[in-house]
Amino acid sequence: KLSCNWMAAAGHPGEDARLYAGVQAASECAVALGMAIPVGKDSMSMRTTWTEGDVDKAVTAPISLVVSAFAPVGDVRRTLTPWLPPEADPLELVLIDLAGGRRRLGGSALAQVYGQLGNDAPDLDDPQRLATFFAFIQHHARQGEIVAYHDVADGGLFVALAEIAFANHCGLDIVLDGIDATTLPALFAEELGAVIAVRRGAATAMVSAAREAGLAASIVGSRAETGRVKIAHRGAVVLDETRVDLQRAWSSTSHAMQLARDNPEVVAQEHAALADAAAPGLAPRVTFDADADIAAPYIATGARPRIAILREQGVNGQVEMAAALDRAGFAAWDVHMSDLAHGRHALADFKAFVACGGFSFGDVLGAGQGWAKSIRFNPRLAESFAAFFARTDVFALGVCNGCQMMSNLRDLIPGAAAWPKFLRNRSEQFEGRLVQVEVMRSPSLLFAGMEGSRLPVATAHGEGYAAFADATALAAAQPLVALRYIDSRGAPTEAYPHNPNGSPQGITGLTTPDGRYTILMPHPERGHRSVQMSWHPPQWGDASPWMRMFRNARVWLG
Repeated sequence: KLSCNWMAAAGHPGEDARLYAGVQAASECAVALGMAIPVGKDSMSMRTTWTEGDVDKAVTAPISLVVSAFAPVGDVRRTLTPWLPPEADPLELVLIDLAGGRRRLGGSALAQVYGQLGNDAPDLDDPQRLATFFAFIQHHARQGEIVAYHDVADGGLFVALAEIAFANHCGLDIVLDGIDATTLPALFAEELGAVIAVRRGAATAMVSAAREAGLAASIVGSRAETGRVKIAHRGAVVLDETRVDLQRAWSSTSHAMQLARDNPEVVAQEHAALADAAAPGLAPRVTFDADADIAAPYIATGARPRIAILREQGVNGQVEMAAALDRAGFAAWDVHMSDLAHGRHALADFKAFVACGGFSFGDVLGAGQGWAKSIRFNPRLAESFAAFFARTDVFALGVCNGCQMMSNLRDLIPGAAAWPKFLRNRSEQFEGRLVQVEVMRSPSLLFAGMEGSRLPVATAHGEGYAAFADATALAAAQPLVALRYIDSRGAPTEAYPHNPNGSPQGITGLTTPDGRYTILMPHPERGHRSVQMSWHPPQWGDASPWMRMFRNARVWLG
């Protein structure tokens, strides 16, 4: 189904007729595809007027339509991305064209670069061809014959190929002789289509199958080990650049914007990192058997210890956290802070708690610091948390907001005096990324047997910088460090973006001397299943290595 958001200057001469024609075209296309448009939104005041001196001025926005499509996904593990598996057989890239050979440049990024608009823009001329294309891709994806996919319509063929090279840190050998067009339209027309990657021996058969289905297709190239993007057309080389140089040029506009907006030192670190052509990227190393369910014997007893999943306003990570703990053999209870404040639940009734992260759709003022103050300034809550931390038969975990909250209660937590505060990221921006951390040797019960592992993990925070009171506190915290950010070669780092917040020595997780209280800024619960990760090694099973920390917790309780 589709959701359509129309924007127009209703009532302005000629605009109502254009809107009618646009709605009619969208409706006819949806009918032809057998799709419904049950919801939408109209913004009908896309014109503004004002007066400067004696001059009347106005800006009228062109009629536009933003379409959001939504559909059930049977198995997200079968998603296709531009990533080319490095261990696969040699791959070839195939262009599938939905424009019937047309290469219209109107409205393209290329035209705009040259200060032009153009008269003839790309269009969906034949809805049935789109339906055929969709069915074709679905069929061959289910057969495992397509290993990567990238859209062409957002920028044209050159942009699609460049983004494939950037995503894979590789070069490409491209030959456009199968495209009947001059060089610029062949590379920059933003017509509907896709570049797919198939194994070399299957490329010719894939092109034949596409043509039999009524789709134009041609082999356009392959991955190159040289690190260069080389494009040839009609016997002439039209581009031959290193992938690094292209990516730095590609990022130059964003780099300039970030220099004006963000911390310039951090921005320079990110831009400089693009020059490292040999950087291996995410390179996980697992030092234990991630498939071994060490909690299974405890789960088999039928006992499921009660664990409180603590929430405050804005927290949104409770469902993933509960899912991980449920799989590990706990009985997870949803406990809002108001439940504790009004006596509907009591920490004394639980063997553990996890303070979750989030802050979507609002937040406690001051984020985790405000959360901590709501505990300190409520006598009932302050007493119950102090009593919980004084017990020896319990544990607690704080993640993201919960990490910040627990760090601000460190005077109540035995052995946490050296913990830092968590302040605004050095980038001065919210950071949502998949980065890499190393599991350190520490007393934390959660990471028993995991030390030395290098694992990708999700981060999503604006205040993750670990600010230690002084050098003495930083030194005292060393034995308590549980996680630290590392670069693509496995070295601890303070450099952005491998370290998204700039914390000293990459420190992003700490524990207490007895290992029962642990705080983490990243979100391991958002990757306890491999399928949750935006990328993971293909040989990983359903349970990612992060599942071990939740199983460790279950084993510790016995």
